[in-house]
Amino acid sequence: SFHRELFLRKFDLREESTQLEIDYKKIGLKVGLEIHQQLKTSHKLFCNCKPDLFKDEPEVTFLRRLRPTQSELGQVDPAAYFEFQKGVRFLYEANHNTSCLVEMDEEPPHPINMEAVRVALTASLIMKANPVDEIHIMRKTVIDGSNTGGFQRTCVVALNGEIDAANKMVPIQTISLEEDAARKTGGQERERTNRYRIDRLGIPLIEVTTAPTINTPKEAQEVAHAIGRILRDTEAVMRGLGTIRQDLNVSIPNGALIEIKGVQQLDLISRVVECEVQRQLSLININKELGNRGVKIENMIGKIVDVTNVFGQTKCNVIRKALENNSRVLAVKLPMFGGLLKRELTSAFRFGTEMADRARFWGKVGGIFHTDEMPAYEITNKEIKDLKEKVKARGDDVVVFVADQQEKAEDALKAVNERAQEALMGVPAETRVAKPDGTTRYMRPRPGAARMYPETDIPPTLITPDLIEEIRLNLPEPAKVKIKRLIEHYKLNRKLAQQIVDAGYNNLFKVIIEESGAATTTVAAFLTETLKALRREGIEVEKVKESRIRSLFKRVGSGELAKEALPNVFVWLSKNEEKTIGEAITDLDLKMLSKEELEEIVDTKISENKETVKKLGKKSFRIIMGLVMKDVRGKADPKVVGEIIKRKIGQ
Repeated sequence: SFHRELFLRKFDLREESTQLEIDYKKIGLKVGLEIHQQLKTSHKLFCNCKPDLFKDEPEVTFLRRLRPTQSELGQVDPAAYFEFQKGVRFLYEANHNTSCLVEMDEEPPHPINMEAVRVALTASLIMKANPVDEIHIMRKTVIDGSNTGGFQRTCVVALNGEIDAANKMVPIQTISLEEDAARKTGGQERERTNRYRIDRLGIPLIEVTTAPTINTPKEAQEVAHAIGRILRDTEAVMRGLGTIRQDLNVSIPNGALIEIKGVQQLDLISRVVECEVQRQLSLININKELGNRGVKIENMIGKIVDVTNVFGQTKCNVIRKALENNSRVLAVKLPMFGGLLKRELTSAFRFGTEMADRARFWGKVGGIFHTDEMPAYEITNKEIKDLKEKVKARGDDVVVFVADQQEKAEDALKAVNERAQEALMGVPAETRVAKPDGTTRYMRPRPGAARMYPETDIPPTLITPDLIEEIRLNLPEPAKVKIKRLIEHYKLNRKLAQQIVDAGYNNLFKVIIEESGAATTTVAAFLTETLKALRREGIEVEKVKESRIRSLFKRVGSGELAKEALPNVFVWLSKNEEKTIGEAITDLDLKMLSKEELEEIVDTKISENKETVKKLGKKSFRIIMGLVMKDVRGKADPKVVGEIIKRKIGQ
């Protein structure tokens, strides 16, 4: 078939391991991006609270249950109704430094933050978008707990722009401002309560939305990179994990429009798109197979059967423990689904896993089993035989069964049955969340137009021609100009200059050089390659503020700290945010050695290796240098050590 020739053979019905490249343009892939970036402003979007996070115990907590509201046309958004049906309550935590009554939804919002508006207009003009005449605030229904009022405030700032990226002009549909969400800090599943801190709630976000004209995974990543660079060019965006989030809208013909939320790593975008295409192509193949088998949707209204007595003597730990807690084992038959639930949709992600994800959203159950994966989990062939007889399953049927409380198990199996019916219709349109490996998991149904309605507490904000012209005359330098200056003025190579600009460290780099006198290459390499390596090692780089990095380099410039000690001190500071650089140096024993102390160490090494020095003379320099630096690395300037050794051995 057409699709069989276009995607990886291991996802084909024959499950072969040989891989074929996908021609994404030929299959009609369309991707649209929604880039969300926190802005570095003096206060939040609709109040005067600082855009900071707090770590201590909360000063205030309050409990809420959120409910969906009807739109102006009397409609309820399906995504909001889905969240409401979970029956979850929300415990909010706050302190007076980072939130106020606005975040608690106990006070009307203040006028929109014009500092954030200016940043959004700056980005809009760089992207050749047309600013609106008036900014009108809208409410977007969100009742997953991330906002105390049950809605998020958002507004369009500009329309119809374009950027040059991925070797083509990419249309920018909208540039908007919206308030960031509260951050989830935990939950108690038994009490159906999730906990959120509202310190992040209300921090300004700029949202850039592209048209769905991106046709390959690589293009998606390149376009996201280009937008990120433009936003950093404004020099008014926050940095660090969690400050930028990419949402993807992915579709292929005969598939569905899938919204993928929460891609935080830029390098993961292409992988997420690849996995989603593979998932949809696999689901299309499953749909075709079901059609070939003659499965009809009217046959899929499966009856839920109590099969507890089948497992009365089971050795399966999950089922046995459930029965000890007075739970039941319920099952449902999926006619003619044999072999499909073990089919891989993407690498190590099976159709059965997708069904289990949907079931857990509704039933919150522990163990979900199906006969496609049997025998396993110490469930015997006799138990499977008796199970199939109990639900009247034939050889080509699949039985899905759950061990849990009656109500939860029923909800889970209803969700399984619903997902099986969707398989007969193709690929269901839904919202999914990205995982670190590039795969995605079910999150909720796709939202509709009913989720938006006007904000009545904030009057429109006029965008005057004078304001636009003022911003236009003061647009920041584009990235290529910054890179050129770093190369010419600071004598950096192109790679380092590019990395500094891409990482958004252009201003910090210049400030460090001006106030510390440290070598340009030392500063550039640390801000790019060293910090990147530390992130890969799991170090929370964002916990060390820019002011602390500047202080570190001041000590390097003054000779109080060796440049080789920078990574160790930085890592220590990331784990001890409240302590000083001086304490770090003392704790790590990185205090710089005096010249007298170095002289003594060099004399000792020469004495211990006098035969080698006598034999090799000046050529022994590298040997002695290595021995000395092994003892003093991070506590001495290698240049000074080298000068002492040369003088001592007569070089």
